[in-house]
Amino acid sequence: MPDTRQAPPEMPTPVMAIESSCDDTACAIVTGDGRILADATLSQSGHVPFGGVVPEIAARAHLSALPALVRDTLEAAGLRARDLGAIAASCGPGLIGGLIVGADMGKGMALALDRPFIAVNHIEAHALTARLPGIAANGAPFPYLLLLVSGGHCQCIAVEGVGHYRRLGGTIDDAAGEAFDKVAKMLGLGWPGGPAVESLAREGDPGAVALPRPLMGRPGCDFSFSGLKTAVAQKLPAQVRTALTRQQAADLAASFQQAVSDIVIDRLGHALDMMPRPTTLVVAGGVAANGMLRARLRDFAAMHDLPFAAPPLRLCTDNAVMVAWAAIETMRARLALGLPIPDDIAMRPRPRWPLSEMAQRMTA
Repeated sequence: MPDTRQAPPEMPTPVMAIESSCDDTACAIVTGDGRILADATLSQSGHVPFGGVVPEIAARAHLSALPALVRDTLEAAGLRARDLGAIAASCGPGLIGGLIVGADMGKGMALALDRPFIAVNHIEAHALTARLPGIAANGAPFPYLLLLVSGGHCQCIAVEGVGHYRRLGGTIDDAAGEAFDKVAKMLGLGWPGGPAVESLAREGDPGAVALPRPLMGRPGCDFSFSGLKTAVAQKLPAQVRTALTRQQAADLAASFQQAVSDIVIDRLGHALDMMPRPTTLVVAGGVAANGMLRARLRDFAAMHDLPFAAPPLRLCTDNAVMVAWAAIETMRARLALGLPIPDDIAMRPRPRWPLSEMAQRMTA
């Protein structure tokens, strides 16, 4: 499969991208060779009282923030709108209200500027982030093994080429990030839960509380975190905040985080049996920002003589740089196959958009 990392001159860049699939509103401008000219992300605070993302609040916040964010991103890049070569936006999977807001903004710009509009699969954007220049050794050549861990997704994916992905396994219930958020809520730590649990866990003993490791040792590389979350709940007294000491809460957080990492490492070992010769182990998604998990993944990769790649922390969570880069990779791959630049102006955003459908973009 061709790997044409250098952008051909006919490819329309730079690309402005919009990300609005959940609760982060983001905009970025990226050149064909991966230079980030501007990058901005606004995290929404309106969900905090509810302990999780409220779709209607998220959509309204995107609608309010995007026009100014687009203007500010252009100004930060020192560009005018007509200097853009293409517009991209996340069009799924995600919360449909937010996706519609971002996609409509992108489409409106594309129509006004007479530029191609590239619909980007949010999961594919995470999958290709490691190929941004400077993140992985040799640019993460195909095929590589991707561990995608976030609030809504937990999957092992064989990334065989742009548009070509093979799902090796995934969660059968909660995603890892969702489990972190729910455990944080049980402990009264607020939302988002991942950073709060990680911070508290530093004060605790990861072996202090006996917790299960669902599916550990089983064939395949599917994940399950629902039973672990329930086990944490069963360790808690009825009045959590008043009955738990700080040390008890820290021990529970550390034991939970240890259990999650044990499960992930075990499942990755099985994934390697299903994909025996990846060039690199890549981790992406919001939970990839967890320092303890990163360290264990780095050790796992070294034990298996694999290069390890993880995006910088700001590119682990939802961001528009990865959306722009996925659009660039898609355009470049299609040009290498002699296909035209896609123009997805008629595509509707989708709350579900399987990676298995992405191969269709490399045909016609």
